[in-house]
Parts: sequence; structure tokens; C-alpha cells
Amino acid sequence: AIKAGIDPVAEKTAIKAQAKSAKSKQVTFNQLAERYIAAKEHGWRNPKHRAQWISTLDTYAAPFIGELIVKDIERAHVNAVLTPIWLTKTETATRVRGRIEKILDYAKSIDLRTGDNPAVWKGGMADLLTSPAALKKKRGKKHHAALDYEHIGAFMAQLRAREGAGAKCLEFTILTAARSGEARGATWAEIDLEAALWTIPAQRMKAGKAHTVPLSTQALALLRTMPRFETDLVFPSVKQGQQLSDMTLSAVLRRMGTLDAKGEIVTPHGFRSTFRDWAAEATTFDRQTCEHALAHQLPNKVEAAYQRSTMLEKRKALMQAWADRCDDSALDKQ
Repeated sequence: AIKAGIDPVAEKTAIKAQAKSAKSKQVTFNQLAERYIAAKEHGWRNPKHRAQWISTLDTYAAPFIGELIVKDIERAHVNAVLTPIWLTKTETATRVRGRIEKILDYAKSIDLRTGDNPAVWKGGMADLLTSPAALKKKRGKKHHAALDYEHIGAFMAQLRAREGAGAKCLEFTILTAARSGEARGATWAEIDLEAALWTIPAQRMKAGKAHTVPLSTQALALLRTMPRFETDLVFPSVKQGQQLSDMTLSAVLRRMGTLDAKGEIVTPHGFRSTFRDWAAEATTFDRQTCEHALAHQLPNKVEAAYQRSTMLEKRKALMQAWADRCDDSALDKQ
């Protein structure tokens, strides 16, 4: 080697360095996913987001690509992950694809792979899978079975006869026209009983914007009956410190056997439609006030830009009127 002009010591060092470099790049998808989550989780809104990443990747990606070296992952591998759930769990599958794409982009940024990202949608997976938009259009709008507001009084009387945190949380959800997750995650720190206001922080809102809910006298009365536990949750499950699941509220409705006009068991989310129908058909409250009460983003951007007020005083009257309607079974159709 010396006669050939090669330094054998330098050559041996170079070979070792190459072997070490190659070994350092033998990172599996599971290993890199852990590194990516650790690097990014501090910028995520809440621990639930981290848990969702871990859960979806463990459930759907790991069985197919978890043990593959990231540089060896190809479009066919990603397709194997997504195909079994693309039509039945499209929203989840879309999130899984996006998370795989981010992890493989991360791999490229730290020199663990080269070339195109096999999980990218445009010019990649879009050639193999039907677009989520097309699937959604074909299926139509998701239906949440809702109770006709003309039966809300009788329903609430039956609901209040039931015991348990699930029934109490459902009652609070209905009185505040909130989303189930917002009510289930409510904490005493968010509630001002003296001011009769419930302020939900931005990280718990769908639109990522804090929302203040005026509390009716009925909602306040309900809150004052709730016992305080070590956890700050207003409606904790039997397991101390645990938030109620959405299925807990749905189970209350199934046991009650309450049906909508089509004969389907009503859903917790459906009561937001009940509230909105009542406000539109049986009151004179303006549309903006009703949309603010539901924490909806106004569809008209110009209208939304000018309507910066939270319309709190109007919403106080609206929510009290709704709670009064929930009390009055005499108005229900016989």
C-alpha cells in the first residue's frame, strides 16, 4: 500500500469513519419518530397533541414501517400504511400521512435520507389515493343526530333526574351550547362564579382562540352542586383526575333512548344544532350573536373583520333565554 502511495493508517481510519457514518444512519422510523417528537413537542399546544402523535404512529405506521431504516422507506411502504384506513378513517389517515411526511422531511434535514419525500401528497400519494376532499364530497356532510328544540324541556327534566358526572356534564354542555370536549375539560380555574363567566383558553378551543361563555342562572346552580376534588376538573370521572370521555356522555343518551326525527339516538354535539335551530326559529336574536355563542368563525371574511366585538351582553341574554327554554317543558309539543 505504501509503494502504491497509500497511507495504510489513514486508509484504516477512513474505513472506520465510513463504517461509523453508515452505522449512524441505520436509524429506524420508530427511532426517528421518537427523536422528532422530542424535538418538536415543546412547541405544541398541549400534551394531548403529543399523545395523538404517538398513538396514531404506533397504531397505524409502526406495524408497516416502524422497523424500516428511514433511508429505505419508499412510496409503496407509505401506501401500505395508508390504504387499509384511507376509506374508513380518512381524517385519521390524512393526519398519519402528514406526520410521516414531517418525520421523513426531518430525516432529510439531518442527512439520514436523500431524494424526494415518499409521503408527500402532491406528486406523490395523490397519484395512489383518492383525495380526502373528493371522499368527503361523496359522503356528504357528517350528520350529528339532534333533538328537536320543541322537546328540549321534557328531555332536560329527564336528564336532571339522572345521577353521575356524565349526566351533569351533559346538562352543562347543553346549557352552555359548548362542544363536548370543552365541557369535559372545564376546570374551576376557568370559571368565575361571581361574574357568571366561563373562559375557555385558546389551546382548548377548536379555532385556537379563547372563548368566554356567559353562564345562566341554571348553569351556575348546577356548578354550585358539583363537589370539589383534588383535581381542578369540574366533571372528573370516577378515576380521580381523569377527564370524562366523549363516550361517557353518549352513553347517557343511549341509556335514555332519546331519538331524533329520523329515529337515531341523539348525540352530545347534536344539541348545538338544537340550540341553533331554537335561536333561529323561536327568537329574535341576530345571527352574529348566535354564531358567537357557538364560537363559530363567521364565513364572510369582511363581516368577520368588522365584527370584532364578542357581543357578551347580547350573549348573556341569549344564554339565559336558552336555559329558561330548557326549563319549560310546558312549551314542548305534546
